[in-house]
Amino acid sequence: MSGGAGQVADATGNWVDGLAPAWSRPYLRLARLDRPIGSWLLLMPCWWSAGLAGMKAGHLPSLWHIVLFFIGAFAMRGAGCTWNDLVDRDLDGMVERTRSRPIPSGQVTVKQATAFMLAQALVGLAVLLQFNLYTVLCGFASLLVVAIYPFMKRVTYWPQIVLGLAFSWGALMGWPAAFGRLDWPALVLYLGSISWVIGYDTIYAHQDREDDLMIGIKSTALLFKENTAPMLAAFYAGAVVLIGIAGWMAGGGLIFFAGLAAFAVHLGWQVKVLDINDSAHCLKLFRANRDAGLILFAAMLIEAAV
Repeated sequence: MSGGAGQVADATGNWVDGLAPAWSRPYLRLARLDRPIGSWLLLMPCWWSAGLAGMKAGHLPSLWHIVLFFIGAFAMRGAGCTWNDLVDRDLDGMVERTRSRPIPSGQVTVKQATAFMLAQALVGLAVLLQFNLYTVLCGFASLLVVAIYPFMKRVTYWPQIVLGLAFSWGALMGWPAAFGRLDWPALVLYLGSISWVIGYDTIYAHQDREDDLMIGIKSTALLFKENTAPMLAAFYAGAVVLIGIAGWMAGGGLIFFAGLAAFAVHLGWQVKVLDINDSAHCLKLFRANRDAGLILFAAMLIEAAV
């Protein structure tokens, strides 16, 4: 899919193209604010972890923590995407979907992108410092995983595992924000979230399958090929089971498990209708995971409140 002048090929017709001042558009695209789905997916494990802690404590999680996680997820996803674009600027120029991104298309320089990345990281740091010391340390521990992720698709067909480690880190944040420590429910939730991320990012990777094969980039989409549906079912099933165990360990009851069942049905629907040869369909299913995550979070909140 080709984009218009100044547009990113996979992000047309959004508020950035229509409303943002022209000078700001390349930076908003670097931060993926024209495509916030990734920020939502980064946010979900944070909110799940806070919801899990609320279930354990028997009351709703801190609204202040919920807001902080929202701001932090958008800031750090933007910083991470800018870092990814800096590392991949040469590769992005060879892929149809990404060649119009701000750096390979020349809309911003490497120095400008680097400065913007640091500014976003500072916003994330300001958010992180609002939490207790244990949570702050947990947040800093994620930086190594975030830093190495862009390089993984050059060396392994499983870069989705590393993305899962990074995008699921929020599962290790909400619990210590409430209790000042990490316990088994949060750790099991982390594993479940990793399985979920591997699944949905495999769907996403099928958009670039042909270009990735041509330039030597690896992914689970290329590894699984026509076996994607059963592999997706396995990872999604693992996510449901592990998240269910985490919820049970945190004292979840009928409301939580009803929400988990709805979450499972949503994931099952994705497996059933998946068409790996339809890029637009893959993008639609990938984006649908925000709704799946919100269903689960809503169940956690209700369980915590009653």
